[in-house]
Amino acid sequence: MTERVCFKLRINPDFAEEYKERHASVWPEMLDALRAAGWRNYSLFLEPDGELTGYVECDDFASAQAAMAATAVNAEWQASMGKFFVGIDGGPDESMVPLEEVFHLD
Repeated sequence: MTERVCFKLRINPDFAEEYKERHASVWPEMLDALRAAGWRNYSLFLEPDGELTGYVECDDFASAQAAMAATAVNAEWQASMGKFFVGIDGGPDESMVPLEEVFHLD
């Protein structure tokens, strides 16, 4: 069964353009690692005030996160992206808290 996960984070809106540029050219090794870890249909949405909404489908979110945490490319990516985020403790990937799904039209 596919698990659908939505989460929110916040970036500093002063860095929004650079954040978007980074995601326009995600490292191929990072994309490969995400796919290998079971991340599917992964999207990020950014509001002008810096609120970031993410959505991903996977078989098991905790396992998909653990698989990514075990890769060197993820550690490098997270370190390079940390400057964008506000209001988190730890890395951005460690701060994703799934929202409760209350409806799904299948």
